[in-house]
Amino acid sequence: VQLQASGGGWVQPGGSLRLSCAASGVNLADYTIGWFRRVPGKEREGVSCFNSATSVGSTYYEDSVKDRFTISRDHAKNTVYLQMNSLKPEDTAVCSCAVYGRRTQDSGLYYCVRPYLFDYWGRGTLVTVSS
Repeated sequence: VQLQASGGGWVQPGGSLRLSCAASGVNLADYTIGWFRRVPGKEREGVSCFNSATSVGSTYYEDSVKDRFTISRDHAKNTVYLQMNSLKPEDTAVCSCAVYGRRTQDSGLYYCVRPYLFDYWGRGTLVTVSS
């Protein structure tokens, strides 16, 4: 299994970036997928997670990114995206995608607060928001 994260970069406050996580060796439609971020000196934080195998109510967003970030998936490309709008300096972090490699009925929230459960991780991509 390989997860290839990309799309990070520098942007001014209020700007937008779209992160991509292309997967190989695993069908993202069957599992729980998450975006996490880490700032030096702080714990890894779950930004958004959703369980592809369940229906309504399974998508989670961390409170500080609600209404600004959107997670989505392209079935044909087996890729997950994180659209980040209205970026703030406090969004500066190394962002990583991850997959929990077992089918489950649990919600995105359940997994986003338990990053240690994820089986596969992509290399992080740096997001820098500054003027």
